Amino acid sequence: MRILGLISGTSHDGIDAAVVDFSMSGDVLKARVLHQNSTPYDSVLRSRLLAALPPAECDMAEFAQLDTLIGQAFADAAVTAIEAGGDVDLIVSHGQTVFHWADGPRVLGTLQIGQPAWIAERTGSPVLGDIRVRDVAAGGQGAPLASTIDALLLAGREGRPAALNLGGISNVTVLDERGRATAWDIGPANALMDAVVVDRSAHPRGFDADGLLAAEGTVDGALLNRLLDEPYYALPAPKSTGKELFHLGYLEDALRAHAAPVSTVDLLATLAELTVQTVADALSAAGASEVFVSGGGARNPVLMAGLAAALPGVHVTTTAVLGVGADEKEAVLMALVGWLAWHGLPGNVPSATGASGHRLLGSFSPGAFPLHLPEPRRAPTSLRFDSMGRTP
Repeated sequence: MRILGLISGTSHDGIDAAVVDFSMSGDVLKARVLHQNSTPYDSVLRSRLLAALPPAECDMAEFAQLDTLIGQAFADAAVTAIEAGGDVDLIVSHGQTVFHWADGPRVLGTLQIGQPAWIAERTGSPVLGDIRVRDVAAGGQGAPLASTIDALLLAGREGRPAALNLGGISNVTVLDERGRATAWDIGPANALMDAVVVDRSAHPRGFDADGLLAAEGTVDGALLNRLLDEPYYALPAPKSTGKELFHLGYLEDALRAHAAPVSTVDLLATLAELTVQTVADALSAAGASEVFVSGGGARNPVLMAGLAAALPGVHVTTTAVLGVGADEKEAVLMALVGWLAWHGLPGNVPSATGASGHRLLGSFSPGAFPLHLPEPRRAPTSLRFDSMGRTP
């Protein structure tokens, strides 16, 4: 079964797409990524999206327009991916998260926009959308849904393997010796660094490419300690967070309290160290024996070298060694959630999200033809990737 996964993450920079061919072999789900690409948001649309995010206020007219425009952008990305990767049986669209309603350790709601009907109308394919909210309705965090793919990828490995994603927010899945998964959002990975780069026009790409700016700076110890005092870090898992907490205004408040000027490169070095310390502390406390990294932060040498130094004796590498590229993993996750939903299988991991039980995730928007779902089947116990035949 060929499925196209689409997602825009907490960096709000564009749409990741992956066309994945799934097949079952016994209890093992096999996957082959046929095509992967990323489409940046139009600069005007991205500016409107960023301007509407918390703590800013967004009126209903702007919300409705963004829902439509992002849905159309996802439809364009779907057409591009299908032209490159071939026809698909199903499209899964995560859309764009604009608010994650957390009250301390509880999540009360989550909102993703980018109306799936635009994708279904444009492509004629059925679309699975609204992925997270069912887990939230069942008492879960709705995040990190990466635990769904992580638990299958890490199945059967010795010790306590961990899958770490360094997107706008850092999140991790850890399997214990019995194979039970726990997962949680750790804190900011790139969110605060990206906000600084955009605010100070420090790089034309809107982020610290290859960590070059952070590498020039010196960590401000006093500011780092102030940032490490954030109460969120002390909350027990499962927990989730987002740019509702970790945004530019949050950082500006910390800088005002710091009451000393901090250069851009020193600030980026300090924020990179914040990511390294919060992640290393979380992984050490969980007893992680090996770490597989994905997300944009996997391309940041400052973060990767910092984690390797902060986790002596723990092998730190990327998910590429597991068969799925660091940049494509979240889009592949969406395709996996679609395969599970199509076959009547739950897409959440209750021990990771905190939901009261397993749930099928998402809502279907029919394509050009009536929707005919197959009979439910037995869930896979592991996921293995085949790189043969992959197109660039």
